[in-house]
Amino acid sequence: MASLFESAGLDQRVARPLADRLRPQRLADVVGQDHLLGPDGAITRMLRSGSLGSLILWGPPGTGKTTVARLLAAETALHFEQLSAVFSGVADLKKAFEAARLRRQAGQGTLLFVDEIHRFNRAQQDSFLPVVEDGTVTLIGATTENPSFELNSALLSRARVLVFRPLDETALEQLLVRAEALEGKPLPLTPDARIMLVNLADRDGRAALTLAEEVWRAAGEGETFGPEDLLKVVQRRAAIYDKAQDGHYNLISALHKSVRGSDPDAALYYLARMLDAGENPLYVGRRLVRMAVEDIGLADPQALTIAIAAKDAYDFLGSPEGELAFAEACLYLATAPKSNAVYTAFGAARQTAKNAGSLLPPKHILNAPTRLMKDESYGRGYEYDHDAPEAFSGQDYFPEELGRQQFYDPPDRGFEREIRKRLDYWAKLRAERGQR
Repeated sequence: MASLFESAGLDQRVARPLADRLRPQRLADVVGQDHLLGPDGAITRMLRSGSLGSLILWGPPGTGKTTVARLLAAETALHFEQLSAVFSGVADLKKAFEAARLRRQAGQGTLLFVDEIHRFNRAQQDSFLPVVEDGTVTLIGATTENPSFELNSALLSRARVLVFRPLDETALEQLLVRAEALEGKPLPLTPDARIMLVNLADRDGRAALTLAEEVWRAAGEGETFGPEDLLKVVQRRAAIYDKAQDGHYNLISALHKSVRGSDPDAALYYLARMLDAGENPLYVGRRLVRMAVEDIGLADPQALTIAIAAKDAYDFLGSPEGELAFAEACLYLATAPKSNAVYTAFGAARQTAKNAGSLLPPKHILNAPTRLMKDESYGRGYEYDHDAPEAFSGQDYFPEELGRQQFYDPPDRGFEREIRKRLDYWAKLRAERGQR
């Protein structure tokens, strides 16, 4: 019986998506990741040494993570096994591990590629540890999220993190040229429309090829699309950002500085421009949270709560309704009292911590669960603050070698005015009780 494609007179190979047909067959064909695949790239050096360890590939969509994993399996003669953390569970992992053990007994290694690995919970991530440790599998995990926050430290300690970069204009143009060679015809776009297509792809190779495919499908005989025609064909909004992505950073800088400068109208204007340009809403939400902690802090503790609530509201409502939540948060932040005291204090504390190295806390504030630790004066002299007058003992909690430090200096405005009063009062009590 003829297939659907054959009945329609279509070749099944041609019916595959352009991005799939153009998938690189060699590591040298992968574009935009020269820091990994170039002559001195990290992956090139690994292959040259003849040893491929477990890897975590971190980067945005459409940058070649899955393709590189497949090609690494071919380069190292490992059996390629792929799982997606979105659709797989414990049973799938056990099945994959058992199959890898059997292959190993037969002399065949396994490269286990796990897409969206950050979606596995901590227990599922822990299940990889023994099979990675004993070499049953060479694990390659792909993630769009920061591995430092999303993956277990135990798993990270057994794998090397490689960062995939978003594709720049040159890399995207290379993909379009290859697509034209494969199709045997040029993209029916004016030069300006071609630049716009690259911008619309937002540094995602798969997106660029999908857009190109849409253009070829839509073009009539002898038809060439300009920028306005292109937008109608692909049904997307034109990004206001320029092709070098400078517009992206310029607008977020303008939004952040307008909030910091307590200008709600300017802040709302730049927020609207970013959203209208099709900016990733998650990025907008993250930046609002950043403004709340960097420029407002404890001057108005509600700022962080409202910024996070706006992000959650967008997740719940989607676009365009959820954009109003961002507008509300933006106005709240712009009109809130400003303080960078938390930001400054944490920076100073972090620098002091780096310089101090591994100094031990004073023994009187350490627990003494064993007799030896009690004999070493652990916990001796500690005063329980709730039993002290004013619930404040005034003890020194810094390492003895470091001495008491001051990082946090709240200004006399907003809620931090009240914090300043408390700190001044505790400093007075500390001085009266002879403590530093």
